[in-house]
Amino acid sequence: MIERYLSAFEDTWAGDTPAESVRFVVLDSETTGLDPKRDKLISIGAVAVECGEIRLEDSFEVLLRVAYNNSSVTVHGITRDEASAGFSEREGVEMFLDYLRDGIIVGHHIGHDLEALSCAMERHWGERMRNRSLDTMDLTLHLERDGAFAGREMAQGFSLDGLCEMFGVAPHDRHTAGGDAFITAQIFLRLLRAAKRVGRTTVEQLSERFVEG
Repeated sequence: MIERYLSAFEDTWAGDTPAESVRFVVLDSETTGLDPKRDKLISIGAVAVECGEIRLEDSFEVLLRVAYNNSSVTVHGITRDEASAGFSEREGVEMFLDYLRDGIIVGHHIGHDLEALSCAMERHWGERMRNRSLDTMDLTLHLERDGAFAGREMAQGFSLDGLCEMFGVAPHDRHTAGGDAFITAQIFLRLLRAAKRVGRTTVEQLSERFVEG
């Protein structure tokens, strides 16, 4: 049951909450494809960021049961035995929601992950994700426009790999949910420091969607 997750939003973060007071949860998921309604979650990885630090003791990773071992599963280094021995989607998502609670979700191009989780929730409980979210792509673009990276060579296309190169983050364990969540968390810390320099310090300012023009 997901009552604990839902009850967390009875008193949660406001838009003017300072970043230092927030529990951010940096999220990455791997799926069998790009259609959240049809494709299924393979794995979920997350790590918390609080007070400008990555909280390794506050992390999460789960492998979900996949009935077939197609190329979209093996590309993530998951074997046939591992794919068949994971948790059911219902069990895995429930475990993640219990860990997540009302944490503000952070991720690079996070929209797909959020929709995949929401579709899974709809299948099992008729609910959708309620968390605030922050896309590191949007934040990077805002900070570039704010002049936070003046004098720094910018990443081409602002891909996760490009931001790793830009910020000197070693892309270890790439293309696994836990590995990509930790990589993104390291990038997020650097973005938070840059945001503070240009006065972006609240939840609303950090999570603002980027619009061209």
